[in-house]
Amino acid sequence: MYYSLLIGLAIFCSVLLVLVVLAQNSKGGGLSNQFGGSGTSNLIGVKKTGDFLERTTWGLAIVIMVIALATNFTTPNAASESEILQRARQQGGGVNLNQQTEQPTIPADTAK
Repeated sequence: MYYSLLIGLAIFCSVLLVLVVLAQNSKGGGLSNQFGGSGTSNLIGVKKTGDFLERTTWGLAIVIMVIALATNFTTPNAASESEILQRARQQGGGVNLNQQTEQPTIPADTAK
């Protein structure tokens, strides 16, 4: 249940982050000037609008990173082994890392 909630929240924050980035005023004017956003910049103030959008961008980026880390703890079946690894062990195709392999020996004096 929590996993689906976190995934939905991450998607929502990602879409919101894209919109905030597109609304920012870049060197070319950005989308904010294309659709009448320049009027709101003059109303609030250009500096305050830029600061708000920058803080919102950083905040959403941090939220997305925290959600990504949180999904690691709520992933279904995170404690059990993967089904693919179980099948490989049953078929005998897997390599047992606990087995000790014999190392080839190098002769001590082969230069003569």
